[in-house]
Amino acid sequence: MKSNLQNKTRKLFKNLVEAISGSQHDFTKGSLKRAIFLLSVPMVLEMLMESIFAIVDIFFVSKLGADAIATVGITESFITIVYSIAIGLSTATTAIVARRIGEKDQKGASVAAFQAIICGFAFSLLIAIPGIIYSSEMLLLMGASEELVANYSGYTSIMLGGNVVIMLLFIINAVFRSSGDAAISMRVLWFANILNIILDPCLIFGIGPFPELGIIGAAIATNVGRGLAVVFQFYLLFNRKHRIILTLNSLIIDIKVLLKLLRLSFGGMFQILIATSSWVFLVRIISVFGSEIVAGYTIGIRVIIFAFLPSVGISNASATLVGQNLGANKPKRAENAVWATAKINMIFLGLVSVVFIAFPDFFIRLFVDTQNVVDSGASCLRILSYSFFVYGLGMVLINSINGAGDTVTPTIINFFCFWLIEIPLAYFLSITFGMNEDGVFYSIIISETLLTLTAMIIFKKGKWKLKKV
Repeated sequence: MKSNLQNKTRKLFKNLVEAISGSQHDFTKGSLKRAIFLLSVPMVLEMLMESIFAIVDIFFVSKLGADAIATVGITESFITIVYSIAIGLSTATTAIVARRIGEKDQKGASVAAFQAIICGFAFSLLIAIPGIIYSSEMLLLMGASEELVANYSGYTSIMLGGNVVIMLLFIINAVFRSSGDAAISMRVLWFANILNIILDPCLIFGIGPFPELGIIGAAIATNVGRGLAVVFQFYLLFNRKHRIILTLNSLIIDIKVLLKLLRLSFGGMFQILIATSSWVFLVRIISVFGSEIVAGYTIGIRVIIFAFLPSVGISNASATLVGQNLGANKPKRAENAVWATAKINMIFLGLVSVVFIAFPDFFIRLFVDTQNVVDSGASCLRILSYSFFVYGLGMVLINSINGAGDTVTPTIINFFCFWLIEIPLAYFLSITFGMNEDGVFYSIIISETLLTLTAMIIFKKGKWKLKKV
């Protein structure tokens, strides 16, 4: 018994080292559990670092006062457009590159990767130019005071002007992940965010030889960190040691691949826009009950998003496995990979939900002590946790359908569940039926459950297996 346990421990440690260090593992054959482990571990760690940076960044900026925090918040609302485009392009890139890798067509994967990079450059330019020129006007349009604009608009200008580093970081990391080199994506993001964390306080407060730049320093630190990470990505793409290699032969504009990429990307973009815009409507409904209720809801959602990040990494693994195995003409293995990944995700989020249901107040009090805010946030955390187990399945199913190259179906599911069900239901339960903010929370778990059931029915029909990309 002891010897068997030691063997399992050694095997687990060996797989953990391989997952973090990276390998040329073929994910179209062999143990599915091992494949999921090797892909999921670096993706989870990648998401963990991203969440840590988000907290550290706002921690340093908060020392500059309320106007600085507000500037970051308003600018982030503009940056969500960048994220939507980047995630849409990343979704399409994952579907195409994974499929080519499964087909053992490395040149085709490299050509697709270059088309995605070109698209990222083009979209970022369309955002950067007006972002630099009209940053002050954009802040005023969002309700910022003239004093805030006069003192802090430089932050918005730099962040929007340098959005290309966000775009390329997302897209090229998607190239590495979908090719099976998830450990590289992890190292790139860790490099970017550790550099950001070091530079943030130095450039904001003028530590050591660095000038004191205030909020401008935060923008420069973020762009320098991400920018150097992008340089690192290009170095890796050209050094011939990984699955995706850019050569002079692959640096061509392939109109057919480019159009296919754009078509798939628009579906991914609309998915994100539908989901994020639905949250805006929910906040508008909740605002009827007062600012303390909104504050509690906001904190509760932030806690949930933080907890969900490892699940994002796990579900990303399913998209890569689906794409590669469909490319290798192994649809049954692709389907088995999805159910196996979904089981892991459901167990993880199920355990998280138990903690949140049992101790919701504790997590809200980490941010605020006002009782009404704590009560609202705890109610949000407790009620939404009831659907974590179910949404753990839905998240994997939606990502897997995307990974198969069908970005239209998840977009339709999102539109139906979020806009036609969630928003009207939130209004009727909270306002018409007098359930107040709890009505909004219950509308979320109902719509998320409906999303999972719909995705499961569509997934079981199996049409995604026939998708050509």
